[in-house]
Amino acid sequence: MTRILSWNVNGIRACGGKGLFEWLASESPDFLCLQETKAHPEQLPKEFLAPADGRGGNYHAYYASARRRGYSGVAILSKKEPRSIGPLGVEEFDDEGRTLVADYGDFVLLSCYFPNSQDAGARLDYKLRYCDAVLAACDRFVAAGRHVVVAGDYNIAHEPLDLANPKANEGNPGYLPEERSWFGKWLGAGYVDSFRRLCPEPGKYTWWTYRVPSAREHNIGWRLDYHSVDEGLMPAVKAATIHPEVRGSDHCPVGLELDL
Repeated sequence: MTRILSWNVNGIRACGGKGLFEWLASESPDFLCLQETKAHPEQLPKEFLAPADGRGGNYHAYYASARRRGYSGVAILSKKEPRSIGPLGVEEFDDEGRTLVADYGDFVLLSCYFPNSQDAGARLDYKLRYCDAVLAACDRFVAAGRHVVVAGDYNIAHEPLDLANPKANEGNPGYLPEERSWFGKWLGAGYVDSFRRLCPEPGKYTWWTYRVPSAREHNIGWRLDYHSVDEGLMPAVKAATIHPEVRGSDHCPVGLELDL
């Protein structure tokens, strides 16, 4: 079984001090995708660059960082080396360290930090361009006969059951009609929200705002973090999970298990 975990750590150095690597060694997934790392590799201690895998070995660590220090950024930690790995290849998104694309043979793994559309949709156009660029890249892989796993913080709650207070959040970033419409387009293009396909229940969230006291304790959250796969890979998906018990960030990890 192949296990993939994904987590918006809201600062890898901060999360590292809150048990990230102890948790990683305990879980020992085959792959860990990280978002909002907010760091360049040269700023990080050694244990961030070759973390222990909990089985006597070390992970290979790959980072895509934003030009702007302390902002955005993604990473992939993997037990096996990819055939190839690199950014999305679109300058306006690569400058913000939004994506890593890694070819592992059985599938292409993308760690993605989708932009926040911001108040009043200030960055909505940028976000939708990014969304379409990810879709175009995945379409190219699928057209070439490849499978894709798109892990990350999509910064979109697609349906009312994906957030605790949908009515109160209409018009807020992450739940704008244009964002939700794009997610519908994504699904219509042949990609699957693996967790929702397997779990139709409400009340399952991956992010809780720090701005509301006890939001996490009362489960007043949003589901913003996903593992999407192409429809052809879905039969191999044996589990899609959310891990709200794991602290260290305002997001929690999400998981995917594939029988390849």
